[in-house]
Amino acid sequence: MNLFDNLNPMQREAVEYTEGPLLLLAGAGSGKTRVLVNRVANLVQKGVRPFNILAITFTNKAACEMKERIETLLEGTGGVWVSTFHSLCVRILRREISKLGYDAKFTIYDADDSQRIMKQVYKEHNINEKLLPVKAALGAISRQKDILVTAEQFAREAEGDYQQRQIALLYDAYQRKLKANNALDFDDLICKTVELFDKSPETLERYQNRFIYISVDEYQDTNFGQYRLVWMLSRKNNNICVVGDDDQSIYGWRGADIRNILEFERDFPGAKVIKLEQNYRSTKTILAAANGVIQNNVKRKDKELWTENTEGSLITHYTAETDLEEAGYVVDEIVSRAAKAEKYKDFAILYRMNAQSRLFEDRLVRENVPYRVFGGVRFYDRMEVKDVLAYLKALYNPLDDISLRRIINVPRRGIGEESVARLEAYAAEMEVPFYDAVCSWDEITGLPYNGRRVKDFSELLKLLMEDAATRPVTEILDNILKETNYVNELLTAETDHDMAKERVANVMELTAKAAEFKRQAEEAGEEATLAAFLEEVALVADIDAYSEQQDAVALMTMHSAKGLEFDNVFVVGFEEHMFPTSRAIFSASPAQLEEERRLCYVALTRARKRLYVTSAVTRRFYNEQVYNSPSRFLKEIPKELMRAIKSGRPVSAGAERKATLSHVQDGYTKPRTPPVLPKPKTGPPDFSVGNYVNQKKYGRGKVLDIKPAGADYEVTVEFAAGVKKFMAHLSNLERVE
Repeated sequence: MNLFDNLNPMQREAVEYTEGPLLLLAGAGSGKTRVLVNRVANLVQKGVRPFNILAITFTNKAACEMKERIETLLEGTGGVWVSTFHSLCVRILRREISKLGYDAKFTIYDADDSQRIMKQVYKEHNINEKLLPVKAALGAISRQKDILVTAEQFAREAEGDYQQRQIALLYDAYQRKLKANNALDFDDLICKTVELFDKSPETLERYQNRFIYISVDEYQDTNFGQYRLVWMLSRKNNNICVVGDDDQSIYGWRGADIRNILEFERDFPGAKVIKLEQNYRSTKTILAAANGVIQNNVKRKDKELWTENTEGSLITHYTAETDLEEAGYVVDEIVSRAAKAEKYKDFAILYRMNAQSRLFEDRLVRENVPYRVFGGVRFYDRMEVKDVLAYLKALYNPLDDISLRRIINVPRRGIGEESVARLEAYAAEMEVPFYDAVCSWDEITGLPYNGRRVKDFSELLKLLMEDAATRPVTEILDNILKETNYVNELLTAETDHDMAKERVANVMELTAKAAEFKRQAEEAGEEATLAAFLEEVALVADIDAYSEQQDAVALMTMHSAKGLEFDNVFVVGFEEHMFPTSRAIFSASPAQLEEERRLCYVALTRARKRLYVTSAVTRRFYNEQVYNSPSRFLKEIPKELMRAIKSGRPVSAGAERKATLSHVQDGYTKPRTPPVLPKPKTGPPDFSVGNYVNQKKYGRGKVLDIKPAGADYEVTVEFAAGVKKFMAHLSNLERVE
C-alpha cells in the first residue's frame, strides 16, 4: 500500500520526516489523524519495530480510532502502543509503582471518591467546610499537581499565608489518606509516573529504550506534568513528533499550558516545523469567519486555514427577544431541515455552559426530536453504577476504604452509622485498614446485634473475593448482583417506578459494558481482567460515548465538541457575559479572553456546511432576568459573511447587509421600551453612571444606567456575574472607589 497516495505536499512532508523533533501545526479539519497514522505506518515500513513506537492521544475514542487505522494500514501488524496519557501512566505504574511504596493493585479515585476522602480529612482536622469548601481545596491541590509541586514543596512555599498553609496541611493529609487506601487520584497518574522516573533513572532508561519514536496528539492541551513526562521519555532518542494547534488550546482552566506548543522549538532545539493549513471539513465562508475571529489573538503562531471546498451558505445570526425564543428558533430550524431528509445526527447545539441545555431539551422533547446530551452526569457517576463499581473496587483492592464504606450497607443490611463508627474507631486504634476491622468484627465490643450483620458482610466479601481471583469480570459482576440481590433492592427501595426501572437499566447497561469489554479483550488476545476493566471505566470520558451511528441531535458544551464535526452547528448564547464569560471579560490578564476566543474558533470550525450563531436580548440566568449585548466575537466575523434574522423575521434582501452592519456596530439590541413610571418620591442615589458600587450578593460593579422607577430609581449595574437591575434604595447599593 502506498502511504503517500492522496496526501497534499505538507502532509507528505510530515509523513516522510521521521528523525529528530517535529512540530506539526495542524489546523482544524486538516487531516492530522491521517498524517499521524501514515507516519507511524511509514516508520514500520522503514524497519522500525512497532514495539518501539508510542502514540499518545487525549481521549480513548481517539486512541481506539488511531489504533484501528494503524492496524488496517499495516494489515494487522500490532505492537504499536497507542494510548492516552493517563492510560500510558497506569500501565507503567501497574508494573513499577512498588518502587514508590504502593501495591500494584491500586485504585483510581474519581472526583466523587476524592471529595469523600477529603471530607474525612476535614473531619479529622476540624476544618470548617463553609470557610474553605472541599472542592476549592481539591482544586488548589490539583493545580499544584499539574505543575508537579508535591505536598512537601507546597508547604515550604506556603509559610507566609494562612490559607495556603491550611491547604498545604490538607494536601499532605489527603496524600497520606490516598496512600493508606492504596489509591491514586486522576492527577496522581501523571505525577507519580514522573516521580518514578525521577527516583529510578534505570526505570526511565528502560522505557526510553522501549519508546524510540514518540508522537503526541493535541499537544496544545498538555499541562506541565504531561510536558515533563514527554520530555523525559524522548530526551535520549530525540525522535519526538508533536501535533497540535495553538489556536485550539482551550483547556487552560484545567492546567493546559499553551506555552508547551508555542515554545516547542526552544525546548527541542533543531525542531522542524510543518504547517497543515488546508482544511477538508468546512466551507470557505465558515473558515473565513473562524480566521476573522482568531486573528485577533496576540499569542499565536502565524497561520491561516484555507480550503478548496465550496463557498457555502452565509452564516446565520439570529437575535431572539428571549432565551425561550432562541430555543424555539433552533429546534424549529432542525425540524424544518429534518423534514427535507437531513438526519438528526448531522445537527449539534453547542453552548458555553451545561445549564444552557435545559430550554433546548424541553423544546426537543415537545417536538419529538431525538437528542443526546454530553457533558452532564456521566453514566459512571450515577448512584447505582457507582455502587456496583464500588464492589468491584473493594474486591480488587481491599485497602480501598472509600469503596468499602460505600457498600457496607448497600443494599440495606442493617449496618448503621453506629456500627460504622465503631469499626472506624477500631481501625484507627489498631492502625489497620477498614477491611481488617470488618473482618475482626468479633473483637469489637458494642456492635449492634452482637456484630452478626457485620459478620455476614465480611463473609460476603470473602466469598466474592474468592470468585474475583479466578473469573473474568463478567462473571464477577454477575456474582455480585446475585449474592447481594442489588437489582431487587433497587426495585423495592425506589418509590418512583419509572426511576427504579431506569436505575435497573443502568445496572444492566454496566453488565453489557463488561460483556463488550470481554469480547474486545478476547479479540485482541488479552484477558478480560478485573484490573483492566476498572482502568477502562476510570479513564473513560463522557464524550467517548459519542457515536455517529445514533441518529440524534447532539447537545454539548463547546469544550466537549472539540475533535467532532457536524454538517449543521448552532452556537447558542452568543452574548457578552455568556460567551465570552464575565470572568474572562473582567480578568486582569488578557490570557483568559484569548482562550475564550480560541474556544469560539473551535466552536465555529465544528461546522461542515451550515453555521448558526444565536443570541437573546434577555434570558433567565441563575434565576434572574438579565440583558446582554451580543458577543464581541460577532464583531470579529467579517460582515459580508453573515445574514441577520431578528425575532424570527428574516431581514429583507435589500436591508440584510445594513441590518448586519448596524447590529455589529451597535453591539447591542435594545429591549422593548419599558412603561412610563411615576416620579420617584425619594432623592436620587449618591452615585452616578460610571461610578462603582458594592452589592452584598454580587460584589463590586459598574453603574451603567440610572432612571426613575416608581418610588425609587432603577439602577443597572454590570458585575462579574453579568448585568443586574436593582431598586437603588431598597438594595442598599453603596458607592466604592
